[in-house]
This record gives sequence, structure tokens and C-alpha cells, in this order.
Amino acid sequence: MFLASQSLKRVRSLSIISSSTGSNNIMKTRQALSTSLGVLATLSSQHLCWTASALPFGTRGASSDTTTNEDNAEAVTDAMGEIVRIHLPKGNNNEENDNRNPVVEAFFAAGDTSSSSSNDDVLLFQEIQSQAQNLSSFLTSTRRNFHQRPELMYQEKETSAMIQATLQQLDIPHSTGWAVNTHPTVIPGPGGYGIVADIGTGQAPCVLLRADMDALPIHERTEQVDNFRSQTPDQMHACGHDGHTTMLLGAAAILKGMEESINGTVRLMFQPAEEGGAGAKRMVEEGVMTLQPPPQHAFGLHVWPTLPSGSIAGRPGPLLAAAERFEILIAGTGGHAAMPHLTHDPIVTASAIIMNLQTVVSRTMSPLESGVVSITKMEAGDAFNIIPASALLRGTIRALSTETLMTLRDRVHHIMESTAAVHGCNVTITYSPDYYPPTVNDPELYHTFSKDIAAQISTEGYTRDTEPTMGGEDFSFVAEQVPSTFFLLGQGSGQDPPTNYGLHHPHFALDESVMPQGVELHVNLALRALRRLGQQQQQQQTDDVKAAA
Repeated sequence: MFLASQSLKRVRSLSIISSSTGSNNIMKTRQALSTSLGVLATLSSQHLCWTASALPFGTRGASSDTTTNEDNAEAVTDAMGEIVRIHLPKGNNNEENDNRNPVVEAFFAAGDTSSSSSNDDVLLFQEIQSQAQNLSSFLTSTRRNFHQRPELMYQEKETSAMIQATLQQLDIPHSTGWAVNTHPTVIPGPGGYGIVADIGTGQAPCVLLRADMDALPIHERTEQVDNFRSQTPDQMHACGHDGHTTMLLGAAAILKGMEESINGTVRLMFQPAEEGGAGAKRMVEEGVMTLQPPPQHAFGLHVWPTLPSGSIAGRPGPLLAAAERFEILIAGTGGHAAMPHLTHDPIVTASAIIMNLQTVVSRTMSPLESGVVSITKMEAGDAFNIIPASALLRGTIRALSTETLMTLRDRVHHIMESTAAVHGCNVTITYSPDYYPPTVNDPELYHTFSKDIAAQISTEGYTRDTEPTMGGEDFSFVAEQVPSTFFLLGQGSGQDPPTNYGLHHPHFALDESVMPQGVELHVNLALRALRRLGQQQQQQQTDDVKAAA
């Protein structure tokens, strides 16, 4: 209880510091308090206790005692007083080998003589695959715990606590307080539930792995999931973020077990508020990309129901669209429906705006470019015999470049104002606090590195080339900072329940069998990128010596 109360005091101190000092001091404070900021064994003020079971691959901070009759399972009491259990897999005892792995050491020692078909390279693929498969039970139980407790953007309090408790059990230092909500009047919730953890030497080179954690305001209707259905009315993990977070925790377990053999640092970014809240942007603004050592590459993935389970897809350049959302308020003059000549009808005006907006893409963009302008909601009136005084439209704009997005947004604004003026109405348009830029895969990194790694992990033996999608993704804010790759992990072949329902669908279901693959992809990308960066650094040093001679 003393440790918990002291940690709470330090967490509160960070909140005060975060609101009153610059980003450099915030980062220094986070580093200094990294292990105490997480939810430890007990957070008494939240009435939440999380005690993870024995973990593989190095759990020097874990207790050998258990509190249940099940092996490798310990109880968690959530904020509602309900008991949750997570089952973490048995593994080799790394107390004896100090988190070293001879396969990883051989891989890094091979240097630039290694190729994708060399023995050390093949052995590393096999080692990671074996460890990822051994995590299957942990991945399933962890993901289902997250799935039962969905939380909306900037409100991921319990989700964050569960992640922190698992990292604590893995003996992975971490900091929280990331992704504070800077627009609370627009988006509910305080934020600050993001988590950052580093594994490795703490020195360069450094790569970043990212997962999102928030859910959606959707009532779950998925069948055959009664034993782990969402327990929160009208909230659901309908975009797979519970799986994304789980896969990154699985990667954390493996990477921690080989930490002493890793040449460099792997940064784990557990990000809130992806679903429109720009949580990644908040974390970038707060310093996740400048924290020492700064990442040189970043990687992420998203489960994809329209691809066969086990396949992996990507492309160089734009993969997901830039996205903006808007709200249009049309103010007219209401009156009796029998006397429309005495009104300025906002419904007619709204209808005209909707029709005119259909020309934005078809008549103002080149047919060779891609763009979307969609009105998704219209709201006006309360009675059959009253012309209302106002109408509301909501919609979204999508494009494959920020420049095109801004052009479309300007065009929407012009059409809205001119159409309203013709009908004698006034209009105001409100945009989202943060539009999303496109998610762009660095072409050089993709062609020379990432695509080949994914091909080795895909069940198809190759990486599928895919067309860009008009979905938005705030990993884009990370990819703007460093060369990055974002992959689509196929999951559409599951049967019980069917896993080919689209993202954000109330029947969406995750094919849990692909989660070990996601873990493999994370770990392989991280380790192989570190070796690649190390080789590049050595070559640069050699070139500098020659140039100076």
C-alpha cells in the first residue's frame, strides 16, 4: 500500500510538471520516473489491482507464488471489482542466462556477411517463430481480456493499467502520462494513458514498434464470443486494436528474453486515441521521437479482414489516406410548412450543398488522382408541418496526399458558402482538431528491407502488393518523422466466428490465429532493422576515416 500511494503521488507530480514545463523537462521527468509511473501491484485510489502470472524470457521481478489453482495464472481485480485472469506462458528460465540468446548473438555478430538465406538468418526466423507460437495461449487470453473491457479514445484508463502491469511483470521499465488530450472540449476524456518502453542497450541504433489501444462507440453483435463479449454497453473493439496491443506485448516478452543480446534499442509505443483523436500526434509532440536514443525507423501493422488469414500486404508510398472530418451548420429562417415563401429553408439548402459537393471529386480533380468527399449524416427538423431554422451535415474528406486533402477542403468550403448564399442561409463549418496526413511507407526502406522480411513471415511466402485504401491511420504522424513501414496483416479466413466482416462493423471478429504472426513480424523487423542500421553506421565510420586519410 505504501508503494502504491507513493507511486500515485509521483504520477500526480508528473501531471503537474507536464502542464507547466516544456517538453524537454517532461521527457527528463518521464525518464527519471519511468518505473514508478506505471500501475504497479496495486493502485488503491483506482481500486484496481493487476498481478500478472509468471512470464517467460526473463521475469526477474516476478513472484513465484500463485493465488489460483491454475498454473501460471494470477488474479486481476478490475475497477468494477470483477476478477480477471491472464494466462502467461511457461518458458525457459532466463534467470540463469541473464536474458541472452545465442541465436540472436550470432545474428548480430554475422554483420554484413549475412543474407536472407544464410544460416544465422534462417535460425533467427525459426527462433522467433518458435517463441511466438509458444505465446499463443497468452496472446489469446490477453486479447480477450482487452476485448471485454473496451475504452474509447482518451479514456483508456483500465487498458493502460493492464498494459503497464504486464510490462512490470516482464521487468520492462516504462513511462506513462503520454498522449494528453489537448482538445477536451471537442473530445471527452483526459488522456495521458499512453505508454513508452525501451528494451535493449539504451543506446543507438533505435527502432520503434507501435500499437494502438482504443475502442469504438459500437454495440457488439459478434456471434460465438459470449465468453469474452464486450462488457461495456455500446463500446466495442471493432477495429482490432485489442489484438494490436496484445501482439506488441507478445513482442515485448520475446525481446525482453533476448535483451542482453540485442545491439541497440527497441522502443515500444502503446498509443491511445487512434480513432480520430490523433493520439500518435500527441505523443510525437510530447517527444516520443526525440527521446534518447531517437528512433531511426518505425514499424506498425493493422489486421485486415479482406485479406486471407496469414497473408501480409503493403506497398511503397501512400498506403492509407489523409483524412479530415467536418461539420456544417446551416442557419436559415424557420416557419410554417404551408408558407415556405416566408422562410429560408435550411433543408433545401442542405440538400443543394450535398448535391453540389458530388462535383468536388468528379469535376475538380484529375481522374488520375484519388479523393473522397462523403456526407454521412444529415439532421434537421422535429415536426411534419414546421420548416426548421437550422440543419446539420457531417462528413469526411479523404485523399492520398496532404496537398490534395487541403485542396478538397478548400473546395468544400467554397461550395458550402456559395450554395448557402444562393438560398439566403448562413453557414459555419467546423473541422476536426487534427486532420490525419497519409500513411506513407518509405519506398527505399520498403523495397530494400521491410517487404522481404514480411515475405518470410507470410504464410504465402511473399508480401502482397496492395492498392492504397482511403481509410485513415494516425501512425502517419510517426511515419512523417522517420522512414517507416506499415503492414496489413490478413485475418479474413476465420470461421468460428467469421472474421471477414469489415473494420468498424458490429459483427467484426479477430482471427486470433494470426496474432503469433504479428508478434513475429514485430520482432523480426526490430532486430533486423537494428542490425541494418548498425551496419550502415559502421560503413559510414569507415568512409569517414578513408575520407580523412
